[in-house]
Amino acid sequence: MAAQENSSKKRKITTVDDGGGLLESLPGDILTDIFSRLPISSLAKLMFVCRSWRSILTTQHGLLSSSCSDKKPCLLLHCDSPIRNGLHFLDLSEEEKRIKTKKFTLRFASSMPEFDVVGSCNGLLCLSDSLYNDSLYLYNPFTTNSLELPECSNKYHDQELVFGFGFHQKTKEYKVVKIVYFRGSSNSTYRGRGRIQYKQSEVQVLTLPTRSRDQSLSWRCLGKAPYKFMKRPTEALVNGRLHFVTRPRRHVPDRKFVSFDLEDEEFREIPKPDCGGLNRINHRLVNLKGCLCAVVYGNYGKLDIWVMKTYGVKESWGKEYSIGTYVPKGLKQNLDRPMWIWKNAENGKVVRVLCVLENGEILLEYKSRVLVSYDPKVGKFKDLVVHGMPNWFHTVVHVGTLSWLDTPIGL
Repeated sequence: MAAQENSSKKRKITTVDDGGGLLESLPGDILTDIFSRLPISSLAKLMFVCRSWRSILTTQHGLLSSSCSDKKPCLLLHCDSPIRNGLHFLDLSEEEKRIKTKKFTLRFASSMPEFDVVGSCNGLLCLSDSLYNDSLYLYNPFTTNSLELPECSNKYHDQELVFGFGFHQKTKEYKVVKIVYFRGSSNSTYRGRGRIQYKQSEVQVLTLPTRSRDQSLSWRCLGKAPYKFMKRPTEALVNGRLHFVTRPRRHVPDRKFVSFDLEDEEFREIPKPDCGGLNRINHRLVNLKGCLCAVVYGNYGKLDIWVMKTYGVKESWGKEYSIGTYVPKGLKQNLDRPMWIWKNAENGKVVRVLCVLENGEILLEYKSRVLVSYDPKVGKFKDLVVHGMPNWFHTVVHVGTLSWLDTPIGL
C-alpha cells in the first residue's frame, strides 16, 4: 500500500517537473485559445516555468503578437528623474483597480547609464545613449534579450542626431536610421534663432540580421540628408515608413511632413492637412489605429487630431477629434501659476496624444507626469491613477511580445 502511494506521488511529481505533460496533451486550437486570453505579463512569466512551456510560447509568435495588439496596449514609462535610466511597465489589460507598474532591470545599464527610447516596433525597443550618443541597443523588456549595435565608422566630434527605428512588412527587415548633422569645418555652422545650425549632414542606415538573412552588422552611408529635421526621434511608423517634421530654415520657413521608406530607403514629402498654422511648432505626428495623424495644438492645451484615412492622399485628411483644455488633479497644485502650466502648450510640451484605446477613448500624457483618458463621445476626462508610477516619465506605446529578431513576422 505504501509502495503504491509512493509510486503515485512520483507520477505526480514527474508531471509537474515535465511541465508540459497535461498541457501538451491538449489540442492545438485549445492551447492557442488559452494563451491568446493571457496578457503579455503572464506569458512572460510562463516562459520560465519549464523548457516545454517556453518552447510552446516562443514558437507561437503570430498568436502572441495578435493577442497583445488586439487588447489594450501596454505602456512603457521611461523615467527621466533624477536620471534617464528607468523603464516601467503598465499593463492596461488588467482591471482598473489592479493596474500597477513594474520596473524592468536592464542588464546593460552599466554600459549605458542614461538612455532615450528611439522607437518601439513588434515588441522590440531601440535605445540610444543620451549622454554620449555612441551606443545603441536593441531590447525586448519581457524576454530580456538585448543586442548592442556596432558604432558607425563615421563619427563627428560636434554633432546633432535624429534617430528612427522600424520594420517593413514586405522586406521583413528591421532597420535603424541615424541622421547626423555636424560641423565639417569652422565655417559650416551658423547661429539661427538662438541655436547652432549645422550645414553638413549624413544619413546612416543599419539593417538588422534575421534568420533568413544573417548578414554582418555594418552601417551604410546614404549621403547627405535632403532635409533638416527636428531634433527628436521619428514620430510615427506607418506603412513601413518613418515620418519626420522638418525644421524651419532661414529662407525656408515652411515646415514639411517627410517620410523615409524602409524598403527603398528614399525620402518623400507627405501632403499636409489644410488646417492652417502648421508652419509653427504646434503639431506632432502620431500613429493612431494604423493611420498617420497630425496633432495640432492651440492655446492652453487645446488640440485637434487630423487623420489621413488613405495614406498619401491629401484629400483624405480630416479632423476626427477636438480636445479642450483640461488640468489633471496631479497638476492642480500649480494653479497659482496658471501661465506656468500652459507654458509651451502650443508645441506639444503640455499634452501628448498616445493612442486610441479599444473602448474608443484617447489616452493622453500631461506634462510628463499624469496619464488621462478622454472619451470623445461625451467629452469627459478621467485621470489614470496607478500605484507605483514614477513622478516624471515619457510614455511609449508598446506592443508586448516574446519575439526577437529571428522571429518571423506576419506569417
